[in-house]
Parts: sequence; C-alpha cells; structure tokens
Amino acid sequence: MAPRTDFPPVRACLFDMDGLLLDTEDLYTLCINLILEKYQRPSLPWSIKAKLQGRPGPQATKLFHEWAQLPISHEEYTDQYYKLQAQHFPATQALPGIPKLLSDLGRTRYWDVSSSSPSPSSGLVQDRLPHRVHIALATSSHESNFRLKTSHLEELFSVFESHRRVLGDDHRIPPGRGKPLPDIYLLALKTINESLPEGEKPITPEECLVFEDSVPGVEAGRRAGMRVIWCPHPMLKKEYAGREAEVLAARTGEAGEVDLHQLGEIDDGWAEYYPTLVDFPYEKYGVVVPPEEVEQEACMREGGEVGVGEVMQVVESSA
Repeated sequence: MAPRTDFPPVRACLFDMDGLLLDTEDLYTLCINLILEKYQRPSLPWSIKAKLQGRPGPQATKLFHEWAQLPISHEEYTDQYYKLQAQHFPATQALPGIPKLLSDLGRTRYWDVSSSSPSPSSGLVQDRLPHRVHIALATSSHESNFRLKTSHLEELFSVFESHRRVLGDDHRIPPGRGKPLPDIYLLALKTINESLPEGEKPITPEECLVFEDSVPGVEAGRRAGMRVIWCPHPMLKKEYAGREAEVLAARTGEAGEVDLHQLGEIDDGWAEYYPTLVDFPYEKYGVVVPPEEVEQEACMREGGEVGVGEVMQVVESSA
C-alpha cells in the first residue's frame, strides 16, 4: 500500500529505555551468559533474546527458563542474576546520539516560554508553528532496576519529569498488560496530557512518536495508534533480516492472536527503521529545535530549572 504522508507534526516523543536510551542489552546478555556458563549451558542466542526484549520481567523470565532448562530454581537464578546486574549496570552509558536528542527535544520548551516565539497571528498555519515537543519515558524496568541503571545518569534523565516516567511496576498498568500490549504507551501519553500547560489542546496518539529498539515495543507503539521509530541492536536487526516490514507493521506474530484493527499494514508509513539516532531528522516530523544559545535566555531559567544544554555539557564531560 502507499505509505501515509499527511501526518500532523509530532507533539510528543515517548521513549523506551533499555537498548534505546541506554547501552544495556549487551550487559543483560553478559549477566545471563555468566550464569549459563556456570551450569554448562549454551550462550543465549539472539533468536531467544529477541523474544525477551521489551517484555515485562515475569513474562521474559518464563520464556527464558523454558529455553534455558537450568538445574536451579527460578528464585536461585533470579538471586544470581540480580547480583550480577548490581555489578555491571552502574557502568551503563547512553547510546550514541541520545544525549543530543534528549537535549534538543527538551530545548523545544523555548517555544512555550519565549515572548519572541511566533504566534498564530504571524500568518503561519497553526499546526506548523514551532512548538514544544513533550517527552515521556515508558520502560518495562521496575523502579529498583531503573534506579540501578540510571542513578549515575541523573543529569541525562532529568529531562523526563518525574510524573512523566512510566515504569514496568506502575500500579496503573494492570498485571499482564505490559508490552506488546499498548497500555504503557497510552499511559505515558496520559501523563503528558494531564500536565499540559493551560490552554494547550490534548495530544492525540497520531501526534506521538514512539522510540523503540525491541519488536514487542514496536508492536506496543503501533497498537497504541502511534508512529514508531525502530532503532534495534545490530544483532536484533540481523535476526529479523528480510522481515523488517513485518516488524514495522507489528505483524511478526510474536504477541500471538491480537485484534487485527490494532495492527498496521505493510509499508503504511507509520513506522520507520533507523540504524542510529545520531543526527535525527527533526524536520521530517515537523519538529523545530531552537539553537543552543536560547539556553542562556532568562525565560529558560525561570523557577531555577536546569537548562537541557547544561545537562548535555555534564553528560559529555562525564563520558
């Protein structure tokens, strides 16, 4: 089918975390393989890892144990696994392009607070005015695991307001309703709409851009009625070679039977693959990023907020 091209400008970006913002996927594999090696089991193949990515912990654990057949209880495995994570996750770093991407999107706040921003009376079409892009986090990681991976990256994650962080153990997500179901992304959008500035109209799903690395995550975004960017680990991309169009349409069948109206069509234009998020093409999605110099303007420092430009400098200096 002909891809859709008449999308409205993106007003919200919703981010997965593991393997998308943070370089954690190889660390996850390392921790698992250390345990598998200890019990003379084969290393975790990407064919299995692909099924674990993006899913809630209990579901991923069940899938893993059905494959691994370890001679230890699930509880003993979990204890060993978490101890290894505690050793390795504090070394997690942002993936290439992520500090700049988050910094740029955060700086679009300028269009809300600057008196010099274009107004509807400027003659521009209303929906083509430079506008703030709101951001939220939607990760399957539970709070304790989230803190383990991000406590040394507080500056990076400061661009996500606390009420716009949806974690895997959020009580508002019913048990069993994690990715690839759409609940987490619909909730992330809800957190944004509930905290919009007075007078700003609610953001619709088709005005959202979901950033994902996992196949279940792509499906969750598509089933939420949102546009999706798929930026997978190179080995995951290799695992789905020749099936990229199915992934982007959420038609891989990984989630089992679902309502067909929640799925996309092949090449429908709602999802795209990017090998990296370095030099992201904002203009393609109707996003206008103000120059870094606006961080020095008084309007960007109201309330003592830390400018995202300063966040970027801190992250770069600690890399």
